[in-house]
Amino acid sequence: MRQSDRYRQLRGLAYALGAAAFILAFFHRVAPGAIAADLRAAFDTSATTLGFIAALYFYPYAAMQLPSGVLADSIGPRRLFTAGSVVAGIGSLLFAFAPSVDWLLAGRALVGLGVAVVFVSVLKLIASWYSEREFGTWVGVLMLLGNLGAVLAAYPLGWVIQYASWRTVFVVTGVLSLALALCIWLWVRDDPRDAGLPSARALEGKDEASQTHSGWWDGFARVAANRDTWPGFFMHLGMIGSYLTFSGLWAVPYLTDGLGLTRASATLHVTAMIVAFAFGSFAVGAISDRMGRRLPLLRALSLLYLVSWLPWVMGWQLAVAASLALFILMGVGIAGATLAWALAKELNPPALSGTATSLVNTGGFLGTALFQPLVGWVLDRAGAGGPLVGYRSAAALLAVIALIGVVAAFRLRETRCRNIFAELRRT
Repeated sequence: MRQSDRYRQLRGLAYALGAAAFILAFFHRVAPGAIAADLRAAFDTSATTLGFIAALYFYPYAAMQLPSGVLADSIGPRRLFTAGSVVAGIGSLLFAFAPSVDWLLAGRALVGLGVAVVFVSVLKLIASWYSEREFGTWVGVLMLLGNLGAVLAAYPLGWVIQYASWRTVFVVTGVLSLALALCIWLWVRDDPRDAGLPSARALEGKDEASQTHSGWWDGFARVAANRDTWPGFFMHLGMIGSYLTFSGLWAVPYLTDGLGLTRASATLHVTAMIVAFAFGSFAVGAISDRMGRRLPLLRALSLLYLVSWLPWVMGWQLAVAASLALFILMGVGIAGATLAWALAKELNPPALSGTATSLVNTGGFLGTALFQPLVGWVLDRAGAGGPLVGYRSAAALLAVIALIGVVAAFRLRETRCRNIFAELRRT
Protein backbone atom coordinates (compact mmCIF):
# COMPACT_ATOMS: atom_id res chain seq x y z
CA MET A 1 0.00 0.00 0.00
CA ARG A 2 1.32 3.44 -0.91
CA GLN A 3 2.22 5.74 1.97
CA SER A 4 -0.43 8.30 0.99
CA ASP A 5 -3.14 5.62 0.85
CA ARG A 6 -2.13 4.27 4.25
CA TYR A 7 -2.16 7.79 5.66
CA ARG A 8 -5.72 8.41 4.42
CA GLN A 9 -6.89 4.99 5.64
CA LEU A 10 -5.58 5.46 9.19
CA ARG A 11 -6.82 9.04 9.31
CA GLY A 12 -10.29 8.05 8.15
CA LEU A 13 -10.47 5.15 10.59
CA ALA A 14 -9.47 7.31 13.56
CA TYR A 15 -12.01 9.95 12.56
CA ALA A 16 -14.83 7.44 12.00
CA LEU A 17 -14.37 5.76 15.38
CA GLY A 18 -14.10 9.14 17.09
CA ALA A 19 -17.30 10.30 15.40
CA ALA A 20 -19.13 7.11 16.46
CA ALA A 21 -18.16 7.69 20.10
CA PHE A 22 -19.21 11.33 19.75
CA ILE A 23 -22.65 10.26 18.47
CA LEU A 24 -23.13 8.20 21.64
CA ALA A 25 -21.94 11.11 23.79
CA PHE A 26 -24.55 13.41 22.24
CA PHE A 27 -27.24 10.77 22.65
CA HIS A 28 -26.59 10.55 26.40
CA ARG A 29 -26.44 14.33 26.67
CA VAL A 30 -29.96 14.92 25.34
CA ALA A 31 -31.80 11.67 26.20
CA PRO A 32 -33.24 12.80 29.60
CA GLY A 33 -35.46 15.32 27.84
CA ALA A 34 -37.26 12.59 25.88
CA ILE A 35 -37.62 10.21 28.86
CA ALA A 36 -38.32 12.87 31.51
CA ALA A 37 -41.94 11.76 31.96
CA ASP A 38 -40.88 8.10 32.21
CA LEU A 39 -38.27 8.88 34.87
CA ARG A 40 -40.76 10.94 36.85
CA ALA A 41 -43.29 8.11 36.70
CA ALA A 42 -40.78 5.36 37.54
CA PHE A 43 -39.07 7.15 40.43
CA ASP A 44 -41.63 9.80 41.51
CA THR A 45 -39.14 12.66 41.18
CA SER A 46 -39.58 16.42 41.52
CA ALA A 47 -38.46 18.87 38.82
CA THR A 48 -35.37 19.71 40.89
CA THR A 49 -34.41 16.03 41.23
CA LEU A 50 -34.97 15.47 37.52
CA GLY A 51 -32.69 18.43 36.86
CA PHE A 52 -29.97 16.87 38.99
CA ILE A 53 -30.32 13.51 37.21
CA ALA A 54 -29.80 15.19 33.85
CA ALA A 55 -27.08 17.52 35.15
CA LEU A 56 -25.03 14.78 36.79
CA TYR A 57 -23.76 13.91 33.32
CA PHE A 58 -22.30 17.40 33.13
CA TYR A 59 -20.58 17.64 36.54
CA PRO A 60 -17.91 15.01 35.81
CA TYR A 61 -17.94 16.06 32.15
CA ALA A 62 -17.04 19.63 33.05
CA ALA A 63 -14.56 18.57 35.74
CA MET A 64 -12.77 16.26 33.29
CA GLN A 65 -12.34 18.73 30.45
CA LEU A 66 -9.03 20.16 31.61
CA PRO A 67 -7.59 16.79 32.70
CA SER A 68 -8.77 15.37 29.36
CA GLY A 69 -6.89 18.03 27.43
CA VAL A 70 -3.75 17.54 29.49
CA LEU A 71 -3.95 13.75 29.13
CA ALA A 72 -4.60 13.99 25.39
CA ASP A 73 -1.45 16.11 25.07
CA SER A 74 0.63 13.78 27.28
CA ILE A 75 -0.43 10.10 27.11
CA GLY A 76 -2.24 10.54 23.79
CA PRO A 77 -5.90 10.30 22.73
CA ARG A 78 -5.88 6.53 21.97
CA ARG A 79 -5.38 5.41 25.57
CA LEU A 80 -7.63 8.14 26.91
CA PHE A 81 -10.33 7.37 24.37
CA THR A 82 -10.33 3.64 25.13
CA ALA A 83 -10.59 4.10 28.89
CA GLY A 84 -13.38 6.67 28.51
CA SER A 85 -15.46 4.40 26.29
CA VAL A 86 -15.19 1.55 28.81
CA VAL A 87 -16.33 3.80 31.67
CA ALA A 88 -19.22 5.19 29.59
CA GLY A 89 -20.35 1.69 28.69
CA ILE A 90 -20.40 0.60 32.33
CA GLY A 91 -22.28 3.77 33.31
CA SER A 92 -24.93 3.24 30.63
CA LEU A 93 -25.55 -0.33 31.82
CA LEU A 94 -25.78 0.87 35.43
CA PHE A 95 -28.31 3.53 34.41
CA ALA A 96 -30.33 0.90 32.53
CA PHE A 97 -30.61 -1.43 35.52
CA ALA A 98 -30.92 1.26 38.23
CA PRO A 99 -33.41 0.25 40.97
CA SER A 100 -33.49 3.72 42.54
CA VAL A 101 -32.63 7.37 41.93
CA ASP A 102 -29.27 6.92 43.65
CA TRP A 103 -28.26 4.27 41.13
CA LEU A 104 -29.56 6.45 38.28
CA LEU A 105 -27.32 9.25 39.51
CA ALA A 106 -24.31 6.93 39.76
CA GLY A 107 -24.84 5.61 36.24
CA ARG A 108 -25.38 9.08 34.80
CA ALA A 109 -22.18 10.31 36.50
CA LEU A 110 -20.14 7.41 35.08
CA VAL A 111 -21.49 8.10 31.59
CA GLY A 112 -20.52 11.76 31.93
CA LEU A 113 -17.07 10.82 33.19
CA GLY A 114 -16.50 8.40 30.32
CA VAL A 115 -17.71 10.53 27.43
CA ALA A 116 -15.97 13.62 28.84
CA VAL A 117 -12.76 12.58 27.08
CA VAL A 118 -14.33 11.94 23.66
CA PHE A 119 -14.53 15.41 22.16
CA VAL A 120 -11.07 16.55 23.22
CA SER A 121 -9.58 13.26 22.04
CA VAL A 122 -11.16 13.65 18.60
CA LEU A 123 -10.04 17.29 18.35
CA LYS A 124 -6.51 16.16 19.18
CA LEU A 125 -6.70 13.51 16.46
CA ILE A 126 -7.98 16.07 13.93
CA ALA A 127 -5.17 18.47 14.89
CA SER A 128 -2.63 15.66 14.40
CA TRP A 129 -3.96 14.12 11.18
CA TYR A 130 -5.40 17.12 9.26
CA SER A 131 -3.99 20.45 8.09
CA GLU A 132 -4.72 23.73 9.88
CA ARG A 133 -6.94 24.99 7.05
CA GLU A 134 -9.04 21.81 7.27
CA PHE A 135 -9.55 21.95 11.04
CA GLY A 136 -12.74 24.03 11.06
CA THR A 137 -14.29 21.93 8.29
CA TRP A 138 -13.65 18.60 10.00
CA VAL A 139 -14.80 19.90 13.39
CA GLY A 140 -17.98 21.00 11.61
CA VAL A 141 -18.43 17.53 10.13
CA LEU A 142 -17.85 16.08 13.61
CA MET A 143 -20.57 18.29 15.05
CA LEU A 144 -22.90 17.28 12.23
CA LEU A 145 -22.31 13.59 12.93
CA GLY A 146 -22.35 13.99 16.72
CA ASN A 147 -25.67 15.75 16.60
CA LEU A 148 -27.14 12.69 14.92
CA GLY A 149 -26.90 11.19 18.39
CA ALA A 150 -28.82 14.12 19.81
CA VAL A 151 -31.42 13.75 17.05
CA LEU A 152 -31.79 10.06 17.92
CA ALA A 153 -32.32 11.06 21.57
CA ALA A 154 -35.21 13.38 20.71
CA TYR A 155 -38.12 12.39 18.44
CA PRO A 156 -36.84 8.87 17.54
CA LEU A 157 -36.23 8.01 21.20
CA GLY A 158 -39.66 9.35 22.10
CA TRP A 159 -41.13 7.03 19.46
CA VAL A 160 -39.04 3.99 20.50
CA ILE A 161 -40.03 4.15 24.16
CA GLN A 162 -43.66 3.80 23.16
CA TYR A 163 -42.78 0.21 22.20
CA ALA A 164 -39.65 -0.63 24.22
CA SER A 165 -38.47 0.29 27.70
CA TRP A 166 -36.04 3.15 28.15
CA ARG A 167 -33.95 0.64 30.10
CA THR A 168 -33.48 -1.51 26.98
CA VAL A 169 -32.26 1.52 25.06
CA PHE A 170 -29.50 2.18 27.60
CA VAL A 171 -28.43 -1.47 27.60
CA VAL A 172 -27.86 -1.19 23.84
CA THR A 173 -25.86 2.04 24.16
CA GLY A 174 -23.73 0.50 26.90
CA VAL A 175 -22.82 -2.50 24.77
CA LEU A 176 -22.00 -0.23 21.81
CA SER A 177 -19.65 1.85 23.99
CA LEU A 178 -17.74 -1.25 25.09
CA ALA A 179 -17.43 -2.45 21.48
CA LEU A 180 -16.09 0.96 20.44
CA ALA A 181 -13.46 0.82 23.19
CA LEU A 182 -12.05 -2.38 21.70
CA CYS A 183 -12.00 -0.99 18.16
CA ILE A 184 -10.31 2.25 19.26
CA TRP A 185 -7.57 0.37 21.10
CA LEU A 186 -6.89 -1.89 18.13
CA TRP A 187 -7.00 0.57 15.24
CA VAL A 188 -6.49 4.22 16.29
CA ARG A 189 -3.04 5.85 16.27
CA ASP A 190 -2.39 9.14 18.08
CA ASP A 191 -0.25 10.70 15.36
CA PRO A 192 0.92 9.78 11.84
CA ARG A 193 4.46 9.46 13.21
CA ASP A 194 3.29 6.59 15.45
CA ALA A 195 2.54 4.67 12.24
CA GLY A 196 5.86 5.60 10.60
CA LEU A 197 4.27 8.35 8.48
CA PRO A 198 5.11 12.07 8.13
CA SER A 199 3.04 14.46 10.24
CA ALA A 200 0.36 16.72 8.80
CA ARG A 201 2.61 19.73 9.39
CA ALA A 202 5.49 18.06 7.56
CA LEU A 203 3.23 17.34 4.59
CA GLU A 204 2.50 21.10 4.45
CA GLY A 205 6.21 21.89 4.52
CA LYS A 206 6.09 23.30 8.06
CA ASP A 207 8.32 22.58 11.02
CA GLU A 208 7.34 19.56 13.09
CA ALA A 209 5.45 20.38 16.27
CA SER A 210 6.70 18.52 19.32
CA GLN A 211 4.46 15.65 20.40
CA THR A 212 4.90 16.40 24.09
CA HIS A 213 5.60 19.42 26.26
CA SER A 214 7.73 19.89 29.35
CA GLY A 215 5.01 18.95 31.84
CA TRP A 216 1.25 18.94 32.19
CA TRP A 217 1.21 21.81 34.66
CA ASP A 218 3.47 23.96 32.49
CA GLY A 219 1.18 23.32 29.52
CA PHE A 220 -1.97 24.17 31.43
CA ALA A 221 -0.33 27.25 32.94
CA ARG A 222 0.65 28.54 29.48
CA VAL A 223 -2.88 28.10 28.13
CA ALA A 224 -4.57 29.56 31.23
CA ALA A 225 -2.19 32.53 31.30
CA ASN A 226 -3.08 33.37 27.71
CA ARG A 227 -5.80 36.00 27.97
CA ASP A 228 -7.01 35.14 24.46
CA THR A 229 -8.17 31.74 25.74
CA TRP A 230 -10.80 33.05 28.18
CA PRO A 231 -13.35 34.79 25.92
CA GLY A 232 -14.01 31.41 24.30
CA PHE A 233 -14.53 29.86 27.74
CA PHE A 234 -17.12 32.47 28.74
CA MET A 235 -18.78 32.36 25.34
CA HIS A 236 -19.36 28.63 25.82
CA LEU A 237 -20.42 29.11 29.44
CA GLY A 238 -23.23 31.42 28.37
CA MET A 239 -24.25 30.15 24.95
CA ILE A 240 -23.59 26.40 25.04
CA GLY A 241 -24.62 26.29 28.71
CA SER A 242 -28.02 27.84 28.00
CA TYR A 243 -28.53 25.78 24.82
CA LEU A 244 -27.81 22.41 26.42
CA THR A 245 -29.88 23.28 29.48
CA PHE A 246 -32.83 23.95 27.19
CA SER A 247 -32.42 21.29 24.48
CA GLY A 248 -31.12 18.60 26.79
CA LEU A 249 -33.87 18.75 29.41
CA TRP A 250 -36.29 21.66 29.71
CA ALA A 251 -37.45 22.37 26.14
CA VAL A 252 -39.81 19.38 26.02
CA PRO A 253 -41.41 20.12 29.43
CA TYR A 254 -41.74 23.80 28.47
CA LEU A 255 -43.62 22.92 25.30
CA THR A 256 -45.80 20.20 26.86
CA ASP A 257 -46.53 21.59 30.34
CA GLY A 258 -46.27 25.28 29.49
CA LEU A 259 -47.74 25.50 25.99
CA GLY A 260 -49.83 22.33 25.82
CA LEU A 261 -48.08 20.54 22.95
CA THR A 262 -48.02 16.75 22.78
CA ARG A 263 -44.77 14.98 23.63
CA ALA A 264 -44.42 13.89 19.99
CA SER A 265 -44.72 17.48 18.79
CA ALA A 266 -42.36 18.77 21.51
CA THR A 267 -39.64 16.22 20.72
CA LEU A 268 -40.05 17.06 17.03
CA HIS A 269 -39.25 20.69 17.88
CA VAL A 270 -36.10 19.67 19.73
CA THR A 271 -35.13 17.39 16.85
CA ALA A 272 -35.51 20.28 14.40
CA MET A 273 -33.27 22.47 16.56
CA ILE A 274 -30.61 19.78 16.87
CA VAL A 275 -30.64 19.07 13.12
CA ALA A 276 -30.27 22.80 12.45
CA PHE A 277 -27.34 22.91 14.90
CA ALA A 278 -25.77 19.88 13.20
CA PHE A 279 -25.95 21.19 9.65
CA GLY A 280 -25.22 24.73 10.81
CA SER A 281 -22.02 23.56 12.52
CA PHE A 282 -20.87 21.81 9.36
CA ALA A 283 -21.67 24.84 7.20
CA VAL A 284 -20.08 27.31 9.62
CA GLY A 285 -16.82 25.36 9.80
CA ALA A 286 -16.57 24.95 6.03
CA ILE A 287 -17.56 28.56 5.23
CA SER A 288 -15.17 29.93 7.85
CA ASP A 289 -12.27 27.90 6.42
CA ARG A 290 -13.07 29.14 2.90
CA MET A 291 -13.47 32.76 4.05
CA GLY A 292 -10.20 32.57 5.95
CA ARG A 293 -11.90 34.29 8.90
CA ARG A 294 -13.65 33.19 12.10
CA LEU A 295 -15.30 36.20 13.72
CA PRO A 296 -17.90 37.48 11.20
CA LEU A 297 -19.91 34.25 11.27
CA LEU A 298 -19.33 33.66 14.97
CA ARG A 299 -20.62 37.08 16.01
CA ALA A 300 -23.58 37.25 13.61
CA LEU A 301 -24.85 33.83 14.65
CA SER A 302 -24.36 34.64 18.32
CA LEU A 303 -26.71 37.59 17.97
CA LEU A 304 -29.25 35.44 16.12
CA TYR A 305 -29.19 32.90 18.95
CA LEU A 306 -29.74 35.61 21.57
CA VAL A 307 -32.71 37.16 19.73
CA SER A 308 -34.36 33.75 19.29
CA TRP A 309 -34.92 33.53 23.06
CA LEU A 310 -37.44 36.41 23.02
CA PRO A 311 -40.62 34.40 22.20
CA TRP A 312 -39.89 31.91 24.98
CA VAL A 313 -39.27 34.67 27.49
CA MET A 314 -42.58 36.23 26.47
CA GLY A 315 -44.42 32.88 26.44
CA TRP A 316 -45.95 33.47 23.02
CA GLN A 317 -48.45 30.88 21.77
CA LEU A 318 -47.15 30.38 18.23
CA ALA A 319 -48.49 28.30 15.38
CA VAL A 320 -46.64 24.99 15.08
CA ALA A 321 -44.91 26.05 11.87
CA ALA A 322 -43.72 29.28 13.49
CA SER A 323 -42.45 27.59 16.65
CA LEU A 324 -40.61 24.97 14.58
CA ALA A 325 -39.00 27.75 12.54
CA LEU A 326 -37.92 29.46 15.76
CA PHE A 327 -36.33 26.28 17.08
CA ILE A 328 -34.48 25.92 13.78
CA LEU A 329 -33.18 29.50 14.09
CA MET A 330 -31.93 28.74 17.61
CA GLY A 331 -30.06 25.72 16.26
CA VAL A 332 -28.49 27.69 13.44
CA GLY A 333 -27.53 30.50 15.82
CA ILE A 334 -25.79 28.28 18.38
CA ALA A 335 -23.72 26.72 15.58
CA GLY A 336 -21.55 29.85 15.59
CA ALA A 337 -20.18 28.86 18.99
CA THR A 338 -18.40 25.86 17.45
CA LEU A 339 -15.78 28.20 15.98
CA ALA A 340 -14.51 28.92 19.50
CA TRP A 341 -12.68 25.56 19.45
CA ALA A 342 -10.80 26.47 16.28
CA LEU A 343 -9.89 29.84 17.79
CA ALA A 344 -8.64 28.20 20.99
CA LYS A 345 -6.33 25.96 18.95
CA GLU A 346 -5.12 28.85 16.80
CA LEU A 347 -4.41 31.20 19.72
CA ASN A 348 -2.28 28.70 21.67
CA PRO A 349 0.83 26.57 20.96
CA PRO A 350 0.11 23.71 18.50
CA ALA A 351 1.43 21.09 20.96
CA LEU A 352 -1.16 22.27 23.51
CA SER A 353 -4.23 22.11 21.26
CA GLY A 354 -5.85 19.51 23.51
CA THR A 355 -5.43 21.61 26.64
CA ALA A 356 -6.62 24.79 24.89
CA THR A 357 -9.77 23.30 23.37
CA SER A 358 -10.61 21.46 26.58
CA LEU A 359 -10.41 24.65 28.64
CA VAL A 360 -12.86 26.38 26.30
CA ASN A 361 -15.06 23.28 26.24
CA THR A 362 -15.22 23.29 30.03
CA GLY A 363 -17.24 26.50 29.97
CA GLY A 364 -20.27 25.04 28.19
CA PHE A 365 -20.51 21.95 30.34
CA LEU A 366 -19.82 23.72 33.59
CA GLY A 367 -22.67 26.05 32.66
CA THR A 368 -25.02 23.18 31.86
CA ALA A 369 -24.17 21.40 35.11
CA LEU A 370 -25.12 24.54 37.02
CA PHE A 371 -28.09 25.73 34.97
CA GLN A 372 -30.13 22.51 34.55
CA PRO A 373 -30.86 22.11 38.29
CA LEU A 374 -31.13 25.89 38.66
CA VAL A 375 -33.98 25.92 36.16
CA GLY A 376 -35.61 23.04 38.07
CA TRP A 377 -35.33 25.10 41.27
CA VAL A 378 -36.96 28.09 39.54
CA LEU A 379 -39.83 25.90 38.32
CA ASP A 380 -40.42 24.28 41.71
CA ARG A 381 -40.76 27.75 43.25
CA ALA A 382 -42.85 29.35 40.50
CA GLY A 383 -45.96 29.40 42.69
CA ALA A 384 -49.36 30.53 41.43
CA GLY A 385 -50.08 31.56 37.87
CA GLY A 386 -49.77 28.23 36.07
CA PRO A 387 -46.82 26.37 34.59
CA LEU A 388 -46.20 28.90 31.82
CA VAL A 389 -45.27 31.60 34.35
CA GLY A 390 -42.52 29.43 35.76
CA TYR A 391 -41.21 28.49 32.33
CA ARG A 392 -41.15 32.13 31.25
CA SER A 393 -39.05 32.95 34.32
CA ALA A 394 -36.70 30.09 33.50
CA ALA A 395 -36.41 31.24 29.88
CA ALA A 396 -35.60 34.78 31.04
CA LEU A 397 -32.81 33.40 33.22
CA LEU A 398 -31.37 31.42 30.30
CA ALA A 399 -31.61 34.45 28.01
CA VAL A 400 -29.51 36.51 30.44
CA ILE A 401 -26.97 33.70 30.59
CA ALA A 402 -26.92 33.61 26.77
CA LEU A 403 -26.26 37.36 26.74
CA ILE A 404 -23.09 36.81 28.80
CA GLY A 405 -21.87 34.42 26.11
CA VAL A 406 -22.63 36.87 23.32
CA VAL A 407 -20.68 39.65 25.07
CA ALA A 408 -17.71 37.27 25.35
CA ALA A 409 -17.99 36.45 21.62
CA PHE A 410 -17.23 40.10 20.83
CA ARG A 411 -14.00 39.86 22.89
CA LEU A 412 -12.45 37.10 20.76
CA ARG A 413 -9.45 37.75 18.51
CA GLU A 414 -9.42 37.00 14.77
CA THR A 415 -6.85 34.39 13.63
CA ARG A 416 -7.64 34.15 9.90
CA CYS A 417 -7.72 30.36 10.22
CA ARG A 418 -4.08 29.83 11.15
CA ASN A 419 -2.11 29.46 14.34
CA ILE A 420 -0.95 32.95 15.33
CA PHE A 421 0.46 32.18 18.77
CA ALA A 422 4.07 32.71 17.68
CA GLU A 423 3.13 35.96 15.89
CA LEU A 424 1.40 37.30 19.00
CA ARG A 425 4.46 36.54 21.13
CA ARG A 426 6.67 38.55 18.76
CA THR A 427 4.41 41.63 18.91
